[in-house]
Amino acid sequence: MFRNLQALRLVSQRTFSSSTQKSLQNRVPERQKLFQEDNDLLIHVKGGFWDVIFYRITAVVVAIGGGISVYQLATYSQPKNK
Repeated sequence: MFRNLQALRLVSQRTFSSSTQKSLQNRVPERQKLFQEDNDLLIHVKGGFWDVIFYRITAVVVAIGGGISVYQLATYSQPKNK
């Protein structure tokens, strides 16, 4: 059992200490420039097409949920018919 733990430790060290991270490019500064531009857009839609789609889907789901909540409150506030 101890040998299995040593092998697992060795494999995990090899996996996490690889040097493949050098190929990744830091894109944070360019994303910061994109979101800090003064272009009269909401922060929710500055990311592009998919941000607009997800924003609108979320807005529709929230509106439907609010409507259902108001309907249920109105229904439950009425007395039951005998």
